Amino acid sequence: MLTPDASGEIARRRLRCQRLVGTPHRSPEDVVGSLGAVQAQDFGPAKWAVARRTRGASGARLDRAFDAGTILRTHVLRPTWHFVLPADIRWLLTATAPRVQARCAFRYRQLGLDEATLMRSEAILAGALRGGNRLTRTETAGALVGAGVGVDGQRLPYILMNAELNALICSGPLQGKQHTYMLLEERAPQAADLPRDESLAELSRRYFASHGPATAKDFAAWASLTLAEVKAALDGVGAELRREVIEGLPFWSSAGSPALALETPLVHLLQGYDEYIMGYAETKHVIARPGAHWTPASRPVFNLVVLLDGRVAGFWRRTAKKDTVVVEVKLSRPFDGAQTGALEAEAARYGRFLGREAMLQVRGA
Repeated sequence: MLTPDASGEIARRRLRCQRLVGTPHRSPEDVVGSLGAVQAQDFGPAKWAVARRTRGASGARLDRAFDAGTILRTHVLRPTWHFVLPADIRWLLTATAPRVQARCAFRYRQLGLDEATLMRSEAILAGALRGGNRLTRTETAGALVGAGVGVDGQRLPYILMNAELNALICSGPLQGKQHTYMLLEERAPQAADLPRDESLAELSRRYFASHGPATAKDFAAWASLTLAEVKAALDGVGAELRREVIEGLPFWSSAGSPALALETPLVHLLQGYDEYIMGYAETKHVIARPGAHWTPASRPVFNLVVLLDGRVAGFWRRTAKKDTVVVEVKLSRPFDGAQTGALEAEAARYGRFLGREAMLQVRGA
């Protein structure tokens, strides 16, 4: 376990590296490309994670990017959805899909999804989607059932995830509030593939440049890789990354990343699956305040996280109404005047993202 001083310094450096402070990215696409992939199973909060790192981005702007296909959503890195760029989707799958498929193999067997069934399902989906078609989840189920493939229980989500991991399908534009699927080759014809060793090397560049300082185990968990694969990836990038030992633990980051002082107080309202929170495994504890034992699993009723100077200071939730959004914050300890001012500014920023006026409500532990 790192000391509080070391943890605090790492947390501050990660804030800057992830563009949560300093100069924001110019576009949502720049954010996704920089981070490599952004966890996105919860679509609305995932859009906020991207917008929080973008200059002046709104939820509507993220919807337009998603509908236009300049940002895609698919299963990659881990058995969950992520935002990715269309140019990156194939090599990201080359790098991480084999390990994700291995993790899912037992569940496939439990659901009776043998290789023949999965291959038949892929052929059915390909036929139904070919020609620029887009199908909702319900419509994909209808196509499969109509061709004799059962989709009861969790069979449908695993059939679709398998097709995503095999680079057959990915997200299409929204149909109202429903997500759709399209053929990857038609949705992202510009997607380039790389040999797996080059894919792993590029993924390590993206991860450590945007998440550093981070450890090899942090990267392995984030990308579902073995430590041997991580070592090979790090060997492949050589001096492009900076290695440093902090209290006996090796960390990597971008070779040119500055360690600049930050003006405080800094308050962030983040979603619980934000890359700043979920992008680490071995060193996720650095965002716990001294004396607090926080993990992502310790979120009681409020599932969104309040940060003060890069460390967890409480939790929050939001209730959207017609013209307003109520931002209800539960702090672990009271904020002073300057900290409260920073919290109010952050809540207002979230309101602008939604196109609503933010109504902040704060209560103590």
